[in-house]
Amino acid sequence: MIFKKKDSSLTRLLVIRFSAMGDVAMTIPVIHSLAAQNRQLRITVLTRDNFTPMFEWMPANVNVIGVNLANYKGIGGLTQLFHELSKYQFDAVADIHDVLRTKFLRMCFRLTGVKVRVIDKGRSDKHALIGNAQKHEALKHTTERYADVFRKLLNIDFNIDYDGRRAVLERFVIQSSLINIRQLTGNKANGQHWIGIAPFAAHMQKVYPLNLMRLTAELLAEKGYKVFLFGAGKEEAQELRSWECDGIKSVCGKLGGLHDELLLMTQLDLMISMDSANMHMAAMVGTKTLSIWGATHSKAGFTAFAQGDENIIQLDLPCRPCSIYGNKPCKFGDLRCMNGIKPADIVSRVTEILNK
Repeated sequence: MIFKKKDSSLTRLLVIRFSAMGDVAMTIPVIHSLAAQNRQLRITVLTRDNFTPMFEWMPANVNVIGVNLANYKGIGGLTQLFHELSKYQFDAVADIHDVLRTKFLRMCFRLTGVKVRVIDKGRSDKHALIGNAQKHEALKHTTERYADVFRKLLNIDFNIDYDGRRAVLERFVIQSSLINIRQLTGNKANGQHWIGIAPFAAHMQKVYPLNLMRLTAELLAEKGYKVFLFGAGKEEAQELRSWECDGIKSVCGKLGGLHDELLLMTQLDLMISMDSANMHMAAMVGTKTLSIWGATHSKAGFTAFAQGDENIIQLDLPCRPCSIYGNKPCKFGDLRCMNGIKPADIVSRVTEILNK
């Protein structure tokens, strides 16, 4: 097979990333930049069906295929998925996930003569970071790891340039109905700042104590900010409803899914979050973030895209990070990396960011 390098011909590229939500969100600036700078490419993104709204405002040469993986179980199911994908006659496949499912799919493509490239996750470097962040250099950001796959696979160079996202998003917002969110949020008063708070994460070691986050929300409301609470599921919705008061409103379970949540994020002046998907989704739509880090560490390469050090709150402790993904219990049992952060310090940083 003669692989088509960058020229006037079309190159049909398949990009595979199924999860997690935050990792899928981090693909957005990379794929957007790749597509905008290489119009000859025809890019298809394969991901979970519930993540497809994130790709709604991509350039015209990007398509997304959303699948329910429950319909493609085992070797037989993945073989079926491969045959369904084969009809698109892809010239190249970028596996930017590298899990068992994607290993099987990329093997099938490689056996049929399709050029394949897989992400280097830097696992050994990440392992060396554990408990050693104070002395360790920051690792390569995940977006750059994604970009490296495309550079090597396609034999091209491009920059992750997402500065034009605001114009794209403005068109997206204009074309999308804001009625659903306006019924819940009302209109923004002149000079008023809207703050989002997403207090949850996949692992408790990444969650700022809820009593302290609730106090943070109340302090922000007292300063005149309008606070919107983000979450998912019945338990989170019940918790966030108990926080509601004048100036604080939960949107958990009250919007029309991910599409409307992203629309609301475009209207925020700042999103406060953990090391979680909401951090990445807010950054993806061009909204400033303030992320709070505990068991994990910003040096591991998972920070919000295009956000500076001032957009991160974390304590400089010798035990951090205790794991890369936040799935290990605190060895001291007191989660000192989170409990040592004061709500007043978060509020002060919010004011600094908004006044900058």
